[in-house]
Amino acid sequence: MAQKKASEVDSWLARPDSGTWLVLIYGPDRGLVAERARAFATRTGLPLDDPFSVVKLDAGDADRDQGRLLDEARTVPMFSDRRLLWLRNAGAQKNLADDVKALLAEPPRDAIVLIEAGDLKKGVGLRATVEAAHGAMALPCYADDARDIETVIDDELGKAGMTMSLEARQALRRNLGGDRLASRGEVEKLALYAHGRSEITLEDVRVLTGDVSGQSFDDAVDAVLAGRLEDFDTAFTRQCQAGGQPFLALAAAMRQFQALHAMRGTMEAGGGRNAAAVVAAHKPPVFFTRRRLIETALERWSSEALNRALARLQAAVLQTRRRSDLAEPIARQALLGIAVESARLAQRR
Repeated sequence: MAQKKASEVDSWLARPDSGTWLVLIYGPDRGLVAERARAFATRTGLPLDDPFSVVKLDAGDADRDQGRLLDEARTVPMFSDRRLLWLRNAGAQKNLADDVKALLAEPPRDAIVLIEAGDLKKGVGLRATVEAAHGAMALPCYADDARDIETVIDDELGKAGMTMSLEARQALRRNLGGDRLASRGEVEKLALYAHGRSEITLEDVRVLTGDVSGQSFDDAVDAVLAGRLEDFDTAFTRQCQAGGQPFLALAAAMRQFQALHAMRGTMEAGGGRNAAAVVAAHKPPVFFTRRRLIETALERWSSEALNRALARLQAAVLQTRRRSDLAEPIARQALLGIAVESARLAQRR
């Protein structure tokens, strides 16, 4: 069977079988799927920013344009000996599964196919096709266990050249594990907050991830999501005048947009799930009074737009650490800019 257990995936990715030309990476942990897909793509040795060597496709587009995957796989490379076809957001698309089956029956000579997918049922569709084929490999990605979470923390701390106290690490672990991308984002956020120091403390974790952090700025963040500029300005100003730290508004917004990013990925993975279904199934549950707001935001914000918002928030966090005397205007400008984009996205819809 062309598959690995969840515990065997990382070791296989470290040394992929040279005879494997099609790889399916799937599972409910979208962040882990994306991380492992990039690791495999890097292992091919092809320049990932070269459109002649790496062709990126959305699985939904490939499904609607049946046969496109076959055409791309059989196109002769112009400037390299191989091409990488990288499909994202695969799910239960029947036409795509049929194209993959046809491709596996007649493998291309100079193409490598990488497919990112959401959670796929055993024994049916795309997963069953790949698992039964020669020259292919199916790699599952499930929620991180305690050891995986420790690895994520160590990786991000190593990149930042920082350490973390034992108490801080224990407190942080309780807030991680649902999604690899979100877990890395939490540790990155802590490293940004503690920029200029060598160690992250328990107080840092409490400020950014504790139950109280950012709660007073909820109205401001909700106004950002909805694109209500005046409501945002009123709520943000009120909390700052009451002694709230502007950084907490950025932290609260980052948590919300990371959650939206994960939910949007679930929607785009296929299976016909709409925003209401994704929000209803989200863990931890979305409070019932906010469900309509989150559903609307999920329909409005694409993955690309969410990436832009998260990048803007991360940049603002770093700026507030460098210029603490300007923390309030920096946070206000970043959040107001996202609120403006939300309003524009609403008009386009």
